[in-house]
Amino acid sequence: MFRVYTVSDTVRVDPAYFKIDLPESIAMILRDKNERRVDPDLGIVLSIWNPRDISEGRVIPGDGASYHKVVFDVLAYLPEVNEIVEGEVSEVVEFGAFVKIGPLDGLVHLSQITSDFLTFDKKLQAFVGRESRKTLKKGDVVKAKVSVVSVKGNIADTKVGLTMRPDGLGKEEWLSAKAAGGGKPAGARSEKVDTRQRREKPDRRQRRERGS
Repeated sequence: MFRVYTVSDTVRVDPAYFKIDLPESIAMILRDKNERRVDPDLGIVLSIWNPRDISEGRVIPGDGASYHKVVFDVLAYLPEVNEIVEGEVSEVVEFGAFVKIGPLDGLVHLSQITSDFLTFDKKLQAFVGRESRKTLKKGDVVKAKVSVVSVKGNIADTKVGLTMRPDGLGKEEWLSAKAAGGGKPAGARSEKVDTRQRREKPDRRQRRERGS
């Protein structure tokens, strides 16, 4: 989930930045230090902007830099278990598919793609359902539910597990096909009942005629 936070912190401004406007230099320092990194509380920091309420600089003896208290805004991303996400399939491998969600690639394991038995087509680099003929390949847009989140110290080591087995998830064309065929079984049962009733009525008339 994407969230915007307001954060206060103390920023060390190196003398190399003294020639630059103070708010601009503080924004540059904060972005260089934090963007694309994992914060244990906020998640993956994507963007920092609007530094404000900057205090007067404080100098520590022996350190030529100035220190300023500052308030700024942060856009961060942290997936949550049971959250519904939409993303594009970035890679298909024999054990599952990777889906791009925000700054991360979540893994949909082979067993979590669909209830149908799937085979991996190496030539097409795609999964194909044995009975449903559903296909999943790179570039497909899907909806999935977050099942597991393991946040580590960097993006590469942070893992997200996804599932598409529950109703309402997967590719849009899968859902459209299911909805289009949803009324057929009920209609078929209704026709059988009507036919059986029509056959029974002549039988009753024949029995009455024989008994008269």
